[in-house]
Amino acid sequence: MPIIVNLDVMLARRKVRSRELATEIGISEANLSLLKSGKVKGVRFGTLARICAALDCQPGDLLEYRPGGEDDDADEGP
Repeated sequence: MPIIVNLDVMLARRKVRSRELATEIGISEANLSLLKSGKVKGVRFGTLARICAALDCQPGDLLEYRPGGEDDDADEGP
């Protein structure tokens, strides 16, 4: 997948544990773990906004595009 999730990096920078963030933004630790590992196909803007608010960051701090990755053109919508 050409989209890399850098949530673990931001958690380390902010010295916040996954459990704390999951509780603060209202999702399960399991779902947060899947997001951190990049094993999700999508994330709701509302969830992304709550993560950014909790970690005082921008979406670009959490998500990175690296062209040429696996499934580069898969699941593209309009």
